[in-house]
Amino acid sequence: MAADVETISHIALIGNFLPRKCGIATYTTDTYTALRGRYPDLRVDVYAMDDHPGRYDYPAAVVAAIPQQDRSAYIATARAIEASGAQAIWLQHEYGIFGGAAGEHILALLDRSTLPLIVTLHTVLEKPSASEREVMEGLLRRASKVIVMAERGVEILRRVYGANPRSIVMIPHGVPDRAFVDPALLKPRFGWEGRQVILTFGLLAPGKGIETVIEAMPAVVAQHPDAVYVVLGATHPNLVAHEGEVYRQRLKKLAADTGVSGNVAFIDAFVDHNDLIDYLQAADLYVTPYLNPAQITSGTLSYAVGVGKAVISTPYVHATEILGDGHGVLVDFRDSAAFAREINDLLGNDRNRNRLSARAYARGRTMIWPVLAETAMKELDLIVAQQPQRLAQQSAVKILPPDIAAVERMSDSTGMLQHSIYSVPDRRHGYCIDDNARALMLMSAIPDLDSVLRDKWMTIYASFVQYAWNPDKRRFRNFMNFDRTWCEEVGSEDSNGRTLWALGVTARDAKERKHRDWATAMFDLTASLALELGSPRAQSFAMLGAVAMLEASPGHQLARSILERFPDEHRALLDVARRPEWEWFEIVLAYDNARLPEAMIRAGVALGRRDLIATGVDTLEWIMARQTSPDGRFRAVGSESFGREYADPLPFDQQPLEAQATINACTAAYEATGEQRWYDEAMRAYRWFLGGNDLDLPLASVQDGGCFDGLMPTGLNRNQGAESILALQLASCAISGLSKRAASVAGTERAVA
Repeated sequence: MAADVETISHIALIGNFLPRKCGIATYTTDTYTALRGRYPDLRVDVYAMDDHPGRYDYPAAVVAAIPQQDRSAYIATARAIEASGAQAIWLQHEYGIFGGAAGEHILALLDRSTLPLIVTLHTVLEKPSASEREVMEGLLRRASKVIVMAERGVEILRRVYGANPRSIVMIPHGVPDRAFVDPALLKPRFGWEGRQVILTFGLLAPGKGIETVIEAMPAVVAQHPDAVYVVLGATHPNLVAHEGEVYRQRLKKLAADTGVSGNVAFIDAFVDHNDLIDYLQAADLYVTPYLNPAQITSGTLSYAVGVGKAVISTPYVHATEILGDGHGVLVDFRDSAAFAREINDLLGNDRNRNRLSARAYARGRTMIWPVLAETAMKELDLIVAQQPQRLAQQSAVKILPPDIAAVERMSDSTGMLQHSIYSVPDRRHGYCIDDNARALMLMSAIPDLDSVLRDKWMTIYASFVQYAWNPDKRRFRNFMNFDRTWCEEVGSEDSNGRTLWALGVTARDAKERKHRDWATAMFDLTASLALELGSPRAQSFAMLGAVAMLEASPGHQLARSILERFPDEHRALLDVARRPEWEWFEIVLAYDNARLPEAMIRAGVALGRRDLIATGVDTLEWIMARQTSPDGRFRAVGSESFGREYADPLPFDQQPLEAQATINACTAAYEATGEQRWYDEAMRAYRWFLGGNDLDLPLASVQDGGCFDGLMPTGLNRNQGAESILALQLASCAISGLSKRAASVAGTERAVA
């Protein structure tokens, strides 16, 4: 590693890559080659954008290809980059090479990585569409540094997008490190002896202005009969796919119609890097008659300057900057007469042409690829060095006291509302039985709640559950509009199972007899529906309710029937789904995962079956391993993981429900086994609420008992819905109880010793 780069040893490079045929592929490949040449110890993992999966035979430098239109592949790539040990990401950005509106899929990748990001912008639009602006602003928010290749790019970013000037660095397009060569030495290779060669190179497409130079050729040929205009490059693949070679044929016809067919040569090929440089060095003049005034980057123009060509160009942004101050010649757009005049002047005056070539070459020496690599690596090294160091987790956990202020904020005389906008209840989405069942359980879980307050809210939440029962369908409804009309006749299986769970817990834990009696009666009335549930999660919720009911009323036959039926069915599911690396009840991960092993463990304890406890502990161990980040923090199974068969979980979005379920499951394992590790795992999951997570951001709103809705790749979801608030409060109650039990066990052991 070079002495001037001290921090960074491994980066991820994202962009198109050869053998894909386009300018971005060439640029990314040249960047890779320059990095490896200048820093031989640097590991550079290339992630190639792929417009035709399976078509390209990528070299070993490409560790993975990203199918352009497959958003899930971007997310998976983010995870792969994070796991690779890369210290930073360098992205080559051009709107058209990424999927989604204006290439928005790339934000899905970047937002799911915590690594420092540097972005090379190959296009900076002065008048972006709404989608293009959204993508660019997303890049600017996420990037530590953005590289532009022209000073105009800096100005546009500041004026149009409000970019921080300190985050922008101008690094010219890289050029090859080649010696200055007399064109006459290379002309024989291409059969150009005795010809004065004017060259344009690039993928052929409208907008390149080739017509302008063809129309100038009759005047050029009149003064220089041996002049030849060489149009080098294959037709752009997208254009070929749309219309074949119609455009190329149209240009050939124009040459014929103007009488210069013998002085215009088309070379239909995508030439490799070394051949391209040879073509450039064999030319006398290089022309870029491009038609887009806003074009901010031209790799071919940079290459021509780099090898010392006298250049005539239209005044697009990149050309005005690189050819300014006498380093080239600028003419107006579509001005064939001006092109003819300037071409004739330079072909007719060797001294002026050679002087212009020498000035171009001198400028090109400041742009060679090793210089670009050094400049970019210094920026990367700096941003990596400036990354804050993650502090080690402290062993002590401050358990938050239960606080129902946020629960009350989300509740009214009907029940608890589902959603909020920030902390303000959003009445548009009404209520659901899921949240009211959870709130009902919370009222019994808080030990020191004012009795009047407890009675008030327990009655309201119980009333919601009671009203949700649909006797005609023998199911609970779930969703209710704000005007108290039901959205459905039958709620989901999971909502029905969770309601039975709440009834069992209330029958066991309610402080007042009236509430216990009501819950018991409702359980007796409704719990037989559990025997018809098909969802493993719904069955697990019902099992947890049945365990609680058996503890409240030993010998309760319906509760026992539920418990005796489902555990063996779940073990059969486990046998079917099991793979060498997959110890789970389903072939996918979903939400509330830890409830399945928790229900198995608690059923095993209630029924006196150690085989069920063992199964529950084994599967809990498996899911805990997948809920652990590389640095040992709790990482809830991200919602983007749901439904992916036999796939490791993705890290986002992480939701409070998962941490709460894990705490309850680890508590069950601790109670069943007495093993300290389960206490430690529960504490690790609880730290997630307090900032012990992937983003080092606390979700708990300590001052009022609120909880943010989750961790997204970009930070906190700052809404505070009922599910999240209840998850925090129930988790605090559970962890407090676990701590007291653990302290009691430790005290007993000391007394015995």
